[in-house]
This record gives sequence, structure tokens and C-alpha cells, in this order.
Amino acid sequence: MTTKTYSEVWDLDVFFKGGSESEEFTAHLHETEAQIEQFKQSVQSWEPSNEASESSQLIQLLEKFEATSKKIRQAGAFVSCLEAQNTEDKAANKHRATVTVLSAAFQSVLTGFDEKLTSFDQNVWEDILQTEGLSELSFVLTERREKAAEKLSEKEESLINALGVDGYHGWSQMYDVIVRTVKVPFTENGEEKLLSVGQASNKFSSPDREVRKAVFKSWEEAWGEKSDYLSKTLNHLAGFRLTVYEKRGWEDPLKEPLAINRMEKATLDSMWNVISSYKAPFVKFLERKAQLLGLEKLSWYDLDAPLGETETKVSYQEGAQFILDHFSKFGEEMTSYSRTAFEDSYIEAEDRAGKRPGGFCTFFPETGQSRIFMTYSGTPSNISTLAHELGHGFHSYAMRDVHTLNRAYAMNVAETASTFAEMIVSDAAVKNAQSEEEKLSLLEDKIQRSVALLMNIHARFLFETRFYEERKSGMVSTERINELMLEAQKEAYADALDEYHPSFWASKLHFYITGVPFYNFPYTFGYLFSLGIYAQAIEEGTGYEEKYIDLLKDSASMKVEDLALKHLNTDLTKPDFWEKAVQLCVDDVEEFLALTEKK
Repeated sequence: MTTKTYSEVWDLDVFFKGGSESEEFTAHLHETEAQIEQFKQSVQSWEPSNEASESSQLIQLLEKFEATSKKIRQAGAFVSCLEAQNTEDKAANKHRATVTVLSAAFQSVLTGFDEKLTSFDQNVWEDILQTEGLSELSFVLTERREKAAEKLSEKEESLINALGVDGYHGWSQMYDVIVRTVKVPFTENGEEKLLSVGQASNKFSSPDREVRKAVFKSWEEAWGEKSDYLSKTLNHLAGFRLTVYEKRGWEDPLKEPLAINRMEKATLDSMWNVISSYKAPFVKFLERKAQLLGLEKLSWYDLDAPLGETETKVSYQEGAQFILDHFSKFGEEMTSYSRTAFEDSYIEAEDRAGKRPGGFCTFFPETGQSRIFMTYSGTPSNISTLAHELGHGFHSYAMRDVHTLNRAYAMNVAETASTFAEMIVSDAAVKNAQSEEEKLSLLEDKIQRSVALLMNIHARFLFETRFYEERKSGMVSTERINELMLEAQKEAYADALDEYHPSFWASKLHFYITGVPFYNFPYTFGYLFSLGIYAQAIEEGTGYEEKYIDLLKDSASMKVEDLALKHLNTDLTKPDFWEKAVQLCVDDVEEFLALTEKK
């Protein structure tokens, strides 16, 4: 038993005292607005002379860029925490609107800045990048320059950013408003309760199938009641994006998410092709789990059902110690960071009403700290989520000495660090299980993550890809969206389930995020990429943490194909890497099937 007692509520006062009513935060927003204006004036007055001597002016502008970016990110992180901890916080909602306006204004300034980067001849540009203070930023600056060359004029792009406040980001905020009204009725001990979506989702890991089934029925009905509002929201988000893409001359909706994730289409195709060819073992797992639960076939609400008579519950304190113990077997840096996160209240884990569902990690660049959000109810899945989010936090920590502009890593690489942290905990737990029953339970939980990332995420990707294709021809009805979701789930799960979740598109926040389109495939990429890194870590043993940190430091300053070539000596556009990674998942399934053969 651990003697430590960690707070289950995070500390936000260290950033701005007073929560959503904070005077310090209001002052911060005013300072941010002023700084954006100063940066704007500097960019507008800059007239590049197409000479290498412009490097000194560029360095000064980049310093202002960096400082302004930190202020906006600090504000955005704080508001995200306020909104997540209390969905009824109306003051936080107003702050979100303010931050959205500031972000759009900043993006408009950056549009002008990026366009001026395109004014240099290629040879002059290459000379500029040789300057001390700029050479380390050559990748990100060239990336900005090349992306600017593919967009519309500064005036048009600035107009898009301005219109996007209400016509694009506003729809994402509308989703948040609608979600706050979703309550899931559930009768427990003879008393009907109205559960938040976060509380209801935790019920899907109940050992009682009647509980899971009842919650799922109410869950589907609750989201179904809001589905027309949500389909309107989803249609307008996609419509805005597609219109912008059309004006820029971009035909493929995947062009932007691939560019954001710094990866080639060939890499994405190779990954999904390998996954599609390896579905059979996971279908066997789902069939075996159904047998163990006494069912002919699993339904959606059975996917997270625990095996065994009793539901495993681990206190937050025990879960924290469990994570620290297993992180310590990998490296001291990750352990030290995570211990600080627990001791200094980086984590909001309390199971209470009014919280947003899901989990996330956000970074406060001016303060150099992260904050982690989740709802912890003691399940093995909760421990995995906690380890996952600590992985995100460690990624930011590992890059603390890297130039700020070289810290903007793409989502797919971000998910590498988080899923790598999950692997450390889950793999060590399986190997160190004290009994066959414990080993089976932990192994099943580990395989569930493979099912989620190779099947559930695949369904999301198939759905979103097809939805965007149909949206090009006009509004897609609620009924058709449900059909697309159902078709995608059946294909991704190789029709291994009895009942599916057609309203999943309504309940999943990821489809409504404006910052990153196609908020799905990076999870799967990160999971499999992390398996490749994990395999190398096992092979090399003690001391690998230093190499791992080196990889993380490079994660925002090169394409993922180059990152893999440099640190793993592998070609991501070929199937070999993906096959080896998926095979590690299959090995878990085969071990599970062998353990349960007699059962």
C-alpha cells in the first residue's frame, strides 16, 4: 500500500487565481490582445528586401511570434480546463469565445507573416536559414513558407479566419452547448438518476450486462434526441472546410490533416492496408470474449465489459503508485515527471457530476506545466487513460529545452508518446501478474486498446472519409449519417458484433474539433508507431530512455517518415514496419486465446 495521498482535483490557481472569475486571467487576455496588435504592426511594416541581411529582422519578428503564441496557448489551456471541470460554467464559455477571437486574429497576422516568407528567392531563403538563430528553425520556417504558397492571398485567408470565428469555430462551440444538455437517465437501487455523459460512459465497463444494456439504451435515446441539432452542426463544420478547400484548389479532404500530421498519403494507406489484412485475429478475440461472457455475439456495449465475477476496482492512490512503479522500470526522467504531476496536483481525476467526458492533457507554455483531465472511477481502463495522458505530459516535459517554435508536434507523434506510456504500464502489468486470472484480466484490457485503435478508430476514419465525400454534394441527413456510421462500424469490426452504435458520430467530440480535421487516424498511427519504439526499447534494455527523449525532441522538426528513418531506421511507406507492429498486438490475442482455451 502506498503512503502517499494525491489530490484528485487539479490546481489551476497557480496559473490564474479565481477560476473563470479571475481578474488575473482577464488582465492576461487584455495583454494578449495588445501583444497581437503589436505583432501585427511589426509584420505589416516589414518589407522584405529579398536579401540575406533580412535575417536580423526575421529573428526579431520570430521573438514576437514566440511570445504571442505562448500567451494565446496559455489562455486556451486555462479555458479548456475551466470548461472541462464544469460544463455549466458560463463565464468559461464567454472566455472561450474571447480566446477564439484572439486566436483568429493571431492566425490572420501569421497569414501575412507567412506570405512575406514566400517573397524570398529560393537561394536567398537558403542563405537566410544558415544564420545563427534561424538554422535550428529551418524545417518549421520552410514548412510555413511552403504551406503559404499553396493557400489563397493574404487578404482572402485573413477573411476566412475572420469569418471562421462565427461560421466555423462557432459550430464547434455549439456542439459543446448541446452536449451540456445531454443527460442519460439511469435507475440505480430503485432511484432514477440523470447521469452526465462522462458518468454514463463509465457504466459500460460494469460487470452486469443488464446495467450496460440499460445504460446503452438510454445513451442512444439521449443522443438520438439531439441528433438533428448535431447533424446540422456536423454538416456546417464540414461544409465550411470543404468550401475553403475548394477555393484553395484542394480536392482531397485528407490533404490538410496529412499536412498537419507531417505524413505522406502512402504512409497512411500502407498502415490501413496492413490493419485491414489483420482483422481475423481480433474477430477471434471478440468471439472468444463473447463465449466467456455466455453470449453468442458481443454487442457494442459489451466491448468494455470485464471478464470474471467481480469488477476490479483500484483506488486513485493505488493507480498512481501502479503507474509510477512501472514507469520506473523504463527510466527515471519519465518517473520523476509523473511523480511531480501527482504531487503538485496536475491531474483532475475526481468522479463527479458536471464534468466533460473523456480525457486530455494540455500544456501551459508560460508556466512550463501540464494539466491532465479525466474522470477516474477505478477501472483498468482508467489507469490506462491516466498513463496515456501522463505520456502526453512527458512529451512536453522532454521538449522543455527545445525552441518554442520547434515544439509544435503533430497529433500523430503526440499520440506516440501517450500510447508508449500506456504500453509500459500494461505490458509490465501483464508480465508481473500474480495469478492467471489477473493476467487474463490485464491482457484483455490491453487487447481492448488494440481493438479500439485498429477497429473503432478505423470505423471513425471510414465514416468521416465517406461523410466528407457525400457532403461535397450537399447536406447529409441525420438518417444517412447514422447509416454511414453503421456501415463503417460493420466494416471496421469485420461484422463481429451483434448490435452497433449508429449515433456514435453524435457522441464523439473528435468529429467536432476545428483545430485538427480528421481527429482519428493519428491515434492509430501513434499506437503502432509506439509499438515499434517499444519493441526497440525492449531489445536495447536499460538506457533507452535517452534515445527515446532524443526522438521526442525531434518530433516537431521533421516529417514522420524522416523521424522514423533517423531514429528507427525504417520506411513507413512500406508494410514491413506496420506488420511488425500489428503482430505485437496479434501476439497478445494469441496468448489470450491460449489462456482461455479450456475456459
